[in-house]
Amino acid sequence: MAEAIGRILVGMAPIAKDAVRPELRAVLWDMDGTLLDSERVWDVSLQELATKLGGILSAEARDALVGANMAVSMDIFYADLCITGRDSDADAEWLDVRTAELFADGLLWRPGARELLLGVRRAGLRTALVTATSPALVELALSSIGAEHFDAVVCGGETAAKPDAAPYRQALALLQLSAKETIVIEDSPTGVASGRAAGCRVLAVPCAVPLSQQPGVVVRPSLDGLGVDDLRLLHHDGPSD
Repeated sequence: MAEAIGRILVGMAPIAKDAVRPELRAVLWDMDGTLLDSERVWDVSLQELATKLGGILSAEARDALVGANMAVSMDIFYADLCITGRDSDADAEWLDVRTAELFADGLLWRPGARELLLGVRRAGLRTALVTATSPALVELALSSIGAEHFDAVVCGGETAAKPDAAPYRQALALLQLSAKETIVIEDSPTGVASGRAAGCRVLAVPCAVPLSQQPGVVVRPSLDGLGVDDLRLLHHDGPSD
């Protein structure tokens, strides 16, 4: 599976030409906090690292970490604990290994996420997973949630990090689609900004931090009860860019 990360996955689902309106061809998903309730897992590993280093991570710093890549996360982490001189690569590796152990205990879906993902696939829409999480952790997560649900995967470290447009532009390139043919589903301000920078409409579903309505973004409290027809309407009739 590892060799499939960052490119089109083998065995992608065929596109049913008449299954959906042409305006919406694909759904681009964030992972942590959007598909999976894994921000709670990161809560545990981050606080364990803070304890290991003799501190306690503040709630404000934890909120700032949502959606951030590992390099930015370590900067925020050290600043909050007033720590200098650490080997950030070694601490990041410890954090990845510990989080992987917690991932292996089982991952929970966010409300409505699994049902919507399966509905998207049944409708013939294509999908991409676009996350700031490392390839090793993404591979572990995909073994749980099903790599077959995604036509392409973009992981942390493979492009410039969110909020840059690069992760979503990479997904669009892999799917060979334009931004106007897709909708992004995100849970963090960083992810929302990345999707908008790539030119996509965004469905924002807050998990750990609040999100605000803005041009090109629809905010909903949950994915629970949301179907493919709702995505089509949000994509077609959502707030103007």
